[in-house]
Amino acid sequence: MPDQHMPDPPEHKPPARETDAERRRRRAQFLRDLAEARELRDRVQPRRAKVARLRHAMRMRTFRW
Repeated sequence: MPDQHMPDPPEHKPPARETDAERRRRRAQFLRDLAEARELRDRVQPRRAKVARLRHAMRMRTFRW
C-alpha cells in the first residue's frame, strides 16, 4: 500500500488588522445565516417554536426594568 497523505494546507495567515467595515460585513453575514437557521428550525419543529415564543412572551411580561 503506497503512503497516501494529504498535502500540507497552504499557510493561512489572518490579516494584521481587520477593518471595521470587514468586521461589520462578516457580522452581518453571520446574523443573516443565524436568522435563516432559526426560520428553518421553526418550520421543521413548529410545536417547539410555538412553545419558545410563549416562553419568551412570558419572560418579557414578567421582566422588571
